[in-house]
Amino acid sequence: MFDHRLTCRSQTMRSQAAVPRFMSLLFVLFLPPVFSSSSRPQWVLQRVPVVLPQQTEARSAPHFLSPARLEVSSPCDPGCHKRAPRPSYWDLRRLLAYETLHSDGQLTETAIGIYGYDPSSNTSPAYASGSSGKAERSHVRRKRQIFGHDGRFSIAGQNFLLKYPFSVAVKLSTGCSGTLVGDRHVLTAAHCVHDGKNYVKGAQKLRVGFLKTKQRDTRASPFYLPSNFTNHVEGGSASYTPPTTDKMKFQWIRAKRTHVPKGWIKGNANDIGMDYDYALLELKKPHKRRHMKLGVSPPAQRLPGRRVHFSGFDNDRPGKLVYRFCRAGEETSDLLYQHCDAQPGASGSGVYARMWDGQRRRWERKVIGVFSGHQWVERQGASQEFNVAVRITPLKYAQICYWIKGNFVDCREG
Repeated sequence: MFDHRLTCRSQTMRSQAAVPRFMSLLFVLFLPPVFSSSSRPQWVLQRVPVVLPQQTEARSAPHFLSPARLEVSSPCDPGCHKRAPRPSYWDLRRLLAYETLHSDGQLTETAIGIYGYDPSSNTSPAYASGSSGKAERSHVRRKRQIFGHDGRFSIAGQNFLLKYPFSVAVKLSTGCSGTLVGDRHVLTAAHCVHDGKNYVKGAQKLRVGFLKTKQRDTRASPFYLPSNFTNHVEGGSASYTPPTTDKMKFQWIRAKRTHVPKGWIKGNANDIGMDYDYALLELKKPHKRRHMKLGVSPPAQRLPGRRVHFSGFDNDRPGKLVYRFCRAGEETSDLLYQHCDAQPGASGSGVYARMWDGQRRRWERKVIGVFSGHQWVERQGASQEFNVAVRITPLKYAQICYWIKGNFVDCREG
């Protein structure tokens, strides 16, 4: 009897201790952080260059033979990327030219022109002031995709899954994730549809999956989460699965067009190719959900708490949406390195930050990068591992925004 009472008391104490941790999670996800007016991190609106299509030509139809690889290897580590020569104006025109794969199998290539761009700087001028220009270095090379305790959160219950910002996360039929960035547009990683040499199997009939409920969720609380969710937050088993009563399914929409920059289509993840591991999908019909705006990626030191967030469909938790946040680490002008816990399947997730929008007088989440995934570098027989996101630079913002809007007038301020 004594042991039974002790066990019950211990379980009660653990449940009570879990409440503040759960409330902390809600604070991170949904409540605005408290900052003074002078220190409040803000989105800085700026004039961005113009990237315009010039000439489009037909190309040979792809073969669609190889399956998508959800992990990408690269011979280039952060130091290698930092030592790479700065692309010239003509290099950038070649790298930002793009292919468009149509749902009928036709392939076109489009040359682009760049206007209003200073080739001496590939970083955001609005964020440059006050920056030392030196990224914070992390000399620790981690060996796993899950760094220490698994810090991922499996999101359960339709009141969370169908609530912004989780509702902008989608699944690709090739096994990756993506983010809604327009009424019918999805941002993802290029390697999810193209292996650097050709389009992958399933890219022609690419589908995008949206989580939907199978049946009405009768729970009334708008902040319902399963009772064992807080155990997972406290570092419990990574094999956590939500209750089977939360019936969810994917509703699929076909992609009409897929845009991939030529900077990626030049061999699988070679030195500069990693900088262009992003793609935009245009759906055949509107998804009718709220989407997330694009933003030019600020330096990591200007992010609130140096923190980045993203949600995706990690393949070790089939059919479950997984959210995580972590501190950003090293960075180059095009890449952001971090140790967010992730597994294959999360590739293509939109990396976002939440800062104050001075014009609209509200807190705003914006996509500032694309999670490329877990990558490794072989150096003198030793493996070094990184989690890498492709930053949205002013040029990439101009290009992706044009793909979405179809004009440059609506893409001048990032």
